[in-house]
Parts: sequence; structure tokens; C-alpha cells
Amino acid sequence: MSALTTMWTVLLKELRDIGRDRRTLGLTLLMGPLLFPALILGMGSLAEKRARTQIEQVLEVPTVGAERAPNLVAFLATRGIKAVEAPADLEDALRDQRVDVGLRISESFAEDWHAGRPALVEVVLDSSQRDSGIPGSRLRGALAAYGGQVGALRLLARGIDASVAQPVNTGTLDVATPDAKRGIMLSLMLPYFLILTAFLGGAALVLDATAGERERQSLEPLLATPAPRGAIVSGKIVAACVLGVVSLLLSLLAIKLSAQLGTGTARSLDMSMLTIAKLLFVLLPMLLIGTSLLTFLAAAAKSLKEAQSHMTWLMLLPMIPTIMLMASPVKTQLWQFAVPFLAQNQLLLKVIRHEAVSPQVWAVYLGCSLGLAGLLWLAAVLRYRQEKLAIST
Repeated sequence: MSALTTMWTVLLKELRDIGRDRRTLGLTLLMGPLLFPALILGMGSLAEKRARTQIEQVLEVPTVGAERAPNLVAFLATRGIKAVEAPADLEDALRDQRVDVGLRISESFAEDWHAGRPALVEVVLDSSQRDSGIPGSRLRGALAAYGGQVGALRLLARGIDASVAQPVNTGTLDVATPDAKRGIMLSLMLPYFLILTAFLGGAALVLDATAGERERQSLEPLLATPAPRGAIVSGKIVAACVLGVVSLLLSLLAIKLSAQLGTGTARSLDMSMLTIAKLLFVLLPMLLIGTSLLTFLAAAAKSLKEAQSHMTWLMLLPMIPTIMLMASPVKTQLWQFAVPFLAQNQLLLKVIRHEAVSPQVWAVYLGCSLGLAGLLWLAAVLRYRQEKLAIST
């Protein structure tokens, strides 16, 4: 029996075995397609609804000393900001999230105002609370507008053109493409989940085909056959990759469907079939890396439970680039496409943002990722060739 025939036979055997376990197969194939729509439709809808509500609704701001600045209070009311009586423990109320933002007008406000000095008005908030972000921005923006309007009136009253106090007219030109803007939401969460899906997409089959068979004592008869062990382990890896590709494809199609059914930002996402094909192409090397690595690790496990213990730290690996980029954003450089997980993260962002990927980047990425996958594949084959692997304990 040739090595290719052996590999094909083992591949069909493993797929048939995983097919009999319908619960495991269903979880493997449907976890991603069910999770991604929940993230895109559910979280996106909730975030947009929350932001829209906080921006459009009348913002009630507990104000200390509202009677000291009636004109300011009246101006804030025209901006949808209503000053209400502040609790005695305003700072504690902010920490306990009973209120989102507060305002404190200094006791010397009227005196400073009439003297033409800057009058102190404090925005009181707890910046560690996420709910304070939008209300705080609204209040600061309204105060800045009021200050600018009053300042301009004071200059005009003195016969001075208000533009004299504005030597620089600052504007912003956003060069981000519409595709890049649409990819902002996806870039926050999808790369990690897609990389994780690819990295551990074939985990269920790998664990059952290695540690599971060893625990059931069905691995020893298989290794006792004259079939090349390299072909046996290759068949198992390829079978896991087939399962992973199906899971990835279903997940990407679920993202496309979610974008079509979603509203707001989700609906503006461009998930064409070409984009799906590019994402799948980027993730295939990671699928091969994860499957080969898990095959290598699980082959040495004496039980399925021991093999499953590797899943804990393996699930954390795709988080490394996300955490690193959040803590210390760096400009995209060529060497990044040679680093596992970071390379996939950067390439996925480029595809999502519809940015061009140079042939040099593709060469570095494919060369390094497929090279690593090949080394892990070889390591798994060498581990299967160890005689102690066939000894059931």
C-alpha cells in the first residue's frame, strides 16, 4: 500500500469517525457560524443603540451651584443638557454609577465673570467608567461652545474682531477610505476570533484521533500495520484540516449573512465572495500550523483529558498580537508578516480594510507560515515514529 493510499484511507476513516459523533461535529462546525452573527448583530446593535440613546436623549447633569450661572445653565439646555440638583455625595454617586457625569460651578464664578477673568467650571466624572465617555464628551463640547461664544461677544463689545483671537483655523482631512472605515468594527474583534477558529478548527478531530485512540487502545493496532507512520499521521492532519476548512467557510459565510441582515455599521460591511476567499486564503496556513502543533502535543498525551489540558494555553496564543497592538500600536513593517499570529492579524486587517498587499508581503507570509507548518508537521511525524507511542499505558 502506497503512502498516498494510506493517507487517503486514514483521512476517510477519521472523517467517518467524527461524523458518527454528531454532537461533537455539530459543535465544531456550527460554533463559529452561531457565534459571529451574535457578535456582529447583537453586540453591534447594542453598542449603536446605546450610543444613539446617549447622544440624542436629554442629558440630565447633577450640577453643584447651578444658581451661580443661570446663563450657562440656559445655554446647556439648548444643547439638550439639563442641569438638575446634585446629590450630596456627587463623587460617590459617580463611582457607584448612579450618575454618569456631573458639573461643579465654583463659588467665585459670578465674581470672576464680571471681572472678565476665566470662571471655573468643573466637569466631574469617573473616567474608568465606560458609561461616562459620551456624556462627558457632550458636556465638555457644550462648555467649549459656550466659552467660545462668550469670548467672541466680549471681543466684539470692545470693538475687536473675534477672528483675531483665532490665529489658526484648524481643519481635519480624513484620508481613510470608505472600506477602511467600514472595517473599523470588524478590526476590533474579528481577527482574534477568526485566527482562533483557524488555529483550533480541527482540534476535536485531532484530540480524538490521537489521544482518544490511544486511550481506547485502538492506536496500537493501527501503528502495528505495515503502513508508513508518516502517511498515517499525515492522513489524520489532513482530515482535521478538512474539518477546519469547512468550519472556517461556514463562519465566513455567517459573517456575510450577518452583514446583509444587520443594520447601521454591520450593514455597511463589504463581505463579498472575493473578500471571503482572501480571508480563507490568509487563514489556511494558521489552520495547518494549529492542527500540526496539536497533533504533536496530543500524540504524547496518555489520555484524552491530558491532551485537552493543552487547549487552555493554546487558546491564549492568538490573543498575544491583539494585546500587544492595543498596548503599543506599531506601524506595519515587513518583519511582522513572519511572526505567527501577528502576521495573520495584520493581513486580516489589510483584507478587511481592502488595502493592497504587495507580492513581497505575500512571499514573506506564505514562506514563513508554511515553513513553520512544515516543521510542526515533521515533528508530529517523528513523534509518531517513536516506538513508545504504540505502547498503551
